[in-house]
Amino acid sequence: MPPTPTEPRPARAIAVSALLALGAVAYSTWILEAFLGTGLSPLSSYVSELAAQDQPYGTLFRTADLTAGLLILAGAVGALLWLPRRWSTVVGWAGLGLFGAATAVDSRLPLSCAPTADAACVAREGAGLVPAAHEAHAVSSSVAVTGALVGMVALTLTARRYGFPPSLAGSLALLLVLLELAATAWTLAAVAAFDAGHGTWGLGVGQRLQVLLIAVWLGLLARAVVRRG
Repeated sequence: MPPTPTEPRPARAIAVSALLALGAVAYSTWILEAFLGTGLSPLSSYVSELAAQDQPYGTLFRTADLTAGLLILAGAVGALLWLPRRWSTVVGWAGLGLFGAATAVDSRLPLSCAPTADAACVAREGAGLVPAAHEAHAVSSSVAVTGALVGMVALTLTARRYGFPPSLAGSLALLLVLLELAATAWTLAAVAAFDAGHGTWGLGVGQRLQVLLIAVWLGLLARAVVRRG
């Protein structure tokens, strides 16, 4: 008999939870910028500029993103295979799987330079003189954020509707989702302003809030999975 929504297989639930939790930690490696002296402004720079090919700690941040993406992808696949399913949870876990896969790909398509800190980099972008990976990075990043939003919204709303897992059905998870949507809107507006030459509009703050909220929500999800609410 398949497990009921209140009786997931404990060992497998623990494995999924561990993968998600470790993925959330790896995805938060950008916080180390406070101690490493990267030279990039957290108020105006893209988080992905930390991993640019010309940055001193680029290898560290690219490796962290690759690790985070693979861990989250593995956790999402494990959840689809082992945990109780509804159509909406399938959508949610698939979204997180897409997020993990795109984050891993993103780490292999780094920016070649840091446009918010280097006028020459902006000029090369405008002239189409940056490598193809630099241009593709924007696509993989957009796919990753879209996957994360789909996963967050689908799994949180499912929990609120069906009450499983209860700890993801509370007001904190919903607040994180709403804040994530707001941070994403802020980031998109700031990117558009920067591309149009109107300044950064706090781009660094908006995007750092965006990725931080994803990591916190993933931690909450990991707790919900292993504790069964």
